[in-house]
Amino acid sequence: MTSATNIVSMYAKHPAYIIGFHGCSEAIYNKVIKENKPLQPSNNTYDWLGKGIYFWENNYQRAVEWARNKYKDDGRVIGALIDLGFCLDLNDLRSAPELKKAYQRLKKVCLELGEEMPKNQSGGSKTDELKRDLDCSVIEMSHLLREIKKEVPYDSVRGLFTEGAEMYPGSGFTEKAHIQVSIINPNCIKGYFSPLEFNNKFSLP
Repeated sequence: MTSATNIVSMYAKHPAYIIGFHGCSEAIYNKVIKENKPLQPSNNTYDWLGKGIYFWENNYQRAVEWARNKYKDDGRVIGALIDLGFCLDLNDLRSAPELKKAYQRLKKVCLELGEEMPKNQSGGSKTDELKRDLDCSVIEMSHLLREIKKEVPYDSVRGLFTEGAEMYPGSGFTEKAHIQVSIINPNCIKGYFSPLEFNNKFSLP
């Protein structure tokens, strides 16, 4: 009889491509778009989805805002056609038990080493947790446990990032909430492109 683990893994493959947008400097934009160089993975301790190449899923505007905020007039956006492959989707119920186990293992390791647990750090408001050291460590522990158990590694991680002010008093929605993906396997990225301007002579398909 097929185990429950195998069943949920079978449906962890996303069946369609997504469009991802990556905010960057003009120098990186030129290397990727004009020189055909690949984007490099982020490796910060606070990257909330762990190590990988980060994209906003189908959210060009958020990528533009981020790039301009960080690089001012030098900010650019790169588009990418992405196959998420075998994805640790944090919007999927199956991710919860895995992350809880990874958290417990991380807690045990820190206790044994006499080290403090990593912590998430809040940003400008109660909904902005922009430095997510704890979440990053838990995600990375999840990858490590899969490696130890010789399980199929994840190609990507996907999650909903709650950010920004409440849309209205008492709201459960925030102004800058978005879905981000972290690409671990670079072969998931089928191609990069420079986003085009909308042609107002035609309707949007």
